[in-house]
Amino acid sequence: MSTSSQAPKHLFLVYAPDCADQGTFEKRLEVREKHLQEALPALESKADVSMKLGGAVLTPESITGEGPRKMVGSMLLFEAESIEAVKKRIESDIYYTSGVVSSSNDECSSVTADEK
Repeated sequence: MSTSSQAPKHLFLVYAPDCADQGTFEKRLEVREKHLQEALPALESKADVSMKLGGAVLTPESITGEGPRKMVGSMLLFEAESIEAVKKRIESDIYYTSGVVSSSNDECSSVTADEK
């Protein structure tokens, strides 16, 4: 039996669409490498806000091959103690701070899962 006093962690699903402004896709590509490098620590299971799954959202044309591959947002699954901790993590990401992701469009929801 664990005697840890840590608060239980929950799963949070984040959908973060990119801004619709012209040049957003180019900005995403410009800062992408830094975004990926900064995301690495969140992959650690012991991180306060650990990323369980994440990736780009593509346009339908990107998937069918009827158009160029284009990223238009991100989907992420985090494990954390609170939704506030997840929002803080998102708001510190370069996609957010550089204006790729719109602050008014972020959606973060709790996901119900069986306990481990």
